[in-house]
Amino acid sequence: MDLAAAHRVSKGAGITVAVLDTGVVADHPAVKGRVLENGPNYVEDGHEPGDPLWGKHGTAMASDVLKVAPEAKILPVRVTTDDDDADVWEDENERSSLAKAINYALANGADVISLSLGDSGSLIGPYDTSEANALGRAAQRGVPVVASAGNDGDKHNDSQFPAAYPSVMAIAATGKDGKRAPFSTVASYVAFAAPGVQITSARNTGGYSPVSGTSPAAALVSGVVALMLSADNDLTPAQVRTILTRTAHKPAGGRNDLVGRGLINAADAVRAVDSVPDAGAGPVDYEGDKHLVAPDGTPKRITVPLHTEDIVATAAAIVIGLGMLLTGIFVFRRSRRAG
Repeated sequence: MDLAAAHRVSKGAGITVAVLDTGVVADHPAVKGRVLENGPNYVEDGHEPGDPLWGKHGTAMASDVLKVAPEAKILPVRVTTDDDDADVWEDENERSSLAKAINYALANGADVISLSLGDSGSLIGPYDTSEANALGRAAQRGVPVVASAGNDGDKHNDSQFPAAYPSVMAIAATGKDGKRAPFSTVASYVAFAAPGVQITSARNTGGYSPVSGTSPAAALVSGVVALMLSADNDLTPAQVRTILTRTAHKPAGGRNDLVGRGLINAADAVRAVDSVPDAGAGPVDYEGDKHLVAPDGTPKRITVPLHTEDIVATAAAIVIGLGMLLTGIFVFRRSRRAG
């Protein structure tokens, strides 16, 4: 990601990154002094700060953000758990907690929202209107949102939320060779990619351990966005996405569902802030009639009329076919009894 060169331009000073995760152990050396007070705990799993199952994933993700943006601040909000036996992510109340956490982050000065979490589901699965509305408010207020694309590989194409929400930048994971990691979800909503294999991250119980997944990849990109906003805090989410698109190491053949627009380069992204592109997004004044037009004679029916002749012919063919089948069965049984 060329972080050394990026840090010569920006280290994320003045930027707050909201890490919506499992909580953050604030006294770990990797994050100490950079963590604001832990926000609300929206998970009722019985775990509290100091428990081995509190802040395991969240502390690791916060350290990964600070690995890229060492002078940024972390705003932790607990929205999920490290306890595999506590199935809270599927709980309806917990699902709405993510929307509450996003709103809390917006109300408490978040400049970037990092979501290294997710849930895959069916066609009518975990899409949540309250979450979509909260993300819409984030976009309206100019706060970029980064999420992990998922760790389902290429086994199926179920959408994973929050990565699949339109306003979110979904991040795939790459290995040390720069290619998509085998576990990284393949999906049409993948925006970019970042390293996600054996990323040295903080342990909530002390020390460090390697972490693999699209979670650390998303945390690293959240750090890159913090560097960009520190260099120019007026960047809109659309401009951030445009800069990342222009500066990413593009895959051969152009954008694909494996790594999106390509592997993020922090140094190039931060340097490109000096020439902010016109993202072409924003409210515009409405010009034109503000009422329904008068009838112009267009018929109300816009569907193709049914071809009744074809339907009757098909039905007749089915009836004749069934009759012949039943007659054949009857003749066959009579001949067997006669024999």
